[in-house]
Amino acid sequence: MQDAFDFIGQAFGQFIHYLVDALLGFFGGLDDAVSGFIQGTSDTLGIAPSLLSLLVLAFGLWLLWKAVRAIMRQAIIVALIWAFLGATVLSWLIN
Repeated sequence: MQDAFDFIGQAFGQFIHYLVDALLGFFGGLDDAVSGFIQGTSDTLGIAPSLLSLLVLAFGLWLLWKAVRAIMRQAIIVALIWAFLGATVLSWLIN
């Protein structure tokens, strides 16, 4: 009876070990992909790869998206205002 539970315990421990190794490999690869994306984006735009810079970039792109949505609603004046604000925020950020 002792051998049966020993075998079950070893099999369970080995399963957990493989599961943890697989998750570490997955999240390690995901981390490399995200850091490569952020580094490539910041190098191309000439901005610092900091969280604040990326938040300002996302905010500027959101403003431009609001301009596109306003154009689709045929609100030209509002679209020009959103586009101006988005371009202003992105021009502050990009060198």
